[in-house]
Amino acid sequence: MRPGTRRGAGALVALVTAAGLLLTAAVSGPATAAPAPRAVVGQQATAVAADVPTTFTHPGVHVSRPQLDFVRQQVQAGAQPWRRAYDAMMGSRYASLSYTPHPRAVVECGSYSNPNNGCTDEREDAIAAYTHALAWSITRDTRHAQKAIAIMNAWSPVIQDHTNSNAPLQTAWAGSVWPRAAEIIRYTGAGWASSDVDRFERMLRDVYLPEVINGSRSNGNWELSMMEAAVGIAIFLDDRTAYASARQRFLVRVPAFIYLTSDGAVPRTVPGTGRDTPDQIFAFWHNQRTLVNGLAQETCRDFTHTGYGISAISHVAETAAIQGDDLYPQVGERLRHALGFHSTYQRGAAVPSWLCGGSVHLGLGPVTEVGFNALHNRQGFAMTNTQALTESTRPQNTNNLFVAWETLTHADNPHVLP
Repeated sequence: MRPGTRRGAGALVALVTAAGLLLTAAVSGPATAAPAPRAVVGQQATAVAADVPTTFTHPGVHVSRPQLDFVRQQVQAGAQPWRRAYDAMMGSRYASLSYTPHPRAVVECGSYSNPNNGCTDEREDAIAAYTHALAWSITRDTRHAQKAIAIMNAWSPVIQDHTNSNAPLQTAWAGSVWPRAAEIIRYTGAGWASSDVDRFERMLRDVYLPEVINGSRSNGNWELSMMEAAVGIAIFLDDRTAYASARQRFLVRVPAFIYLTSDGAVPRTVPGTGRDTPDQIFAFWHNQRTLVNGLAQETCRDFTHTGYGISAISHVAETAAIQGDDLYPQVGERLRHALGFHSTYQRGAAVPSWLCGGSVHLGLGPVTEVGFNALHNRQGFAMTNTQALTESTRPQNTNNLFVAWETLTHADNPHVLP
C-alpha cells in the first residue's frame, strides 16, 4: 500500500472569515484584476487540544443518535418527506437482504474508473452497509444489522490497497461511507463482535487513512472528499491527531474551492500547490474570470464535480457539529452561497454570457439536504433557490458514489448534538 504520514498538532489552520452571514439574491459583478493572488494564510496551531474534541461522540459520523431517533419517529408516524424517503431506500437494491458483497484485495481505478476493477463494487458495498445500518436503526430488524455486519466483515480481512490514478478519490468515496455504517452498527447494540470491530479498525487505519490524510493537489472535490473520509475514519478510530490534521486541511481547502467577493480580485489558493500567479489560479478555475459569491473552482468544469465538493463540505461540517466542533461559522457563508448560486442555474435560470462562456453543464446531484437543513432550518437563513431545488427533488436518494439517503436523514431534522 502507499506510505502515508499523519500530520500532527503543528499543521496549519486556516483563518477563514465568517463575517456577513446574509444571503444575497443579487449576483455581484466582475472583480478587477489584481497583481498577485491572495493565498489562504494559516498560522501555527498552538492549541490543537482546544480545537479538537477531547472525546468523540458515537454514533457521530454524518448522523447523531438524536438525528437517528428523530428519523425513526417520523418514519413510524408515516410523516413526510421521511416516509417517502424511507420507502425509496428500502425499495432500492442496497436494502435487499440478499445483497452480496464483492470484496477485493486490490481495487484498481483509473481516471473516470477506467479501468474499473472493483471500484463500483467497493463504493456500492459501502453504501449497502450504510443502507442496512440505517434500516436497522429505523426498524430494529436484526436481519439488517447482520447484513451490514456481513458486508463490512467481508471487506475488512481482504482489502489491501487502492491503485491507479483515481485511487485517492476512490478511497475517499468508500472511506467516507464505511464509517457511517460502522458507527451506527457499533454503537446501537447491533451485535458486532469486538474481534470484527478490531479488524475493521485495522482496515480503516492501514488501508484507507494513509491514502487520504495528506490530501491532494488535484481538483478541490478530491481533497474535500478525502478530508471527509479522514474525519469520519478518525472519529471511528478515536484518533484526535488524524482528526486535527483533516480538520485543518479542510479549513484551508474550502475557501480555495468556493469564492466570496471578500476574497478580492483573485480566488484564494492552497499554498504549496504550484498555483501562485493569477494566471495559474484562473487556469485552475477553468478561466472563469468574473468572480461572484458562491462560484466554485469547478463550476465551469461541470456542476456534478462541483456538487461532490459542496456535498463533502456539508458532510464534514455536519459531522464536526455532532462532535461539538462547530465549523459552520467558518465555512457556512461559502457553503450557503455555493448552494444558492448553483441551485439557481440547476433550476433552469438563464446562464449569463459572463458565466462559463454562457453555458454550464448541469447535474448538481442529491447534495443539498444537509447544508440546507443546517443553514436554513437550524440557523434560520433564507435560502430561496436552494429550498426550491431541495423540495422539488425529494426524496434525494443516492449518487451511487458517497451520497446516500439525505432526505431521510437530514430533511427538517432539528437535532445535532446528543
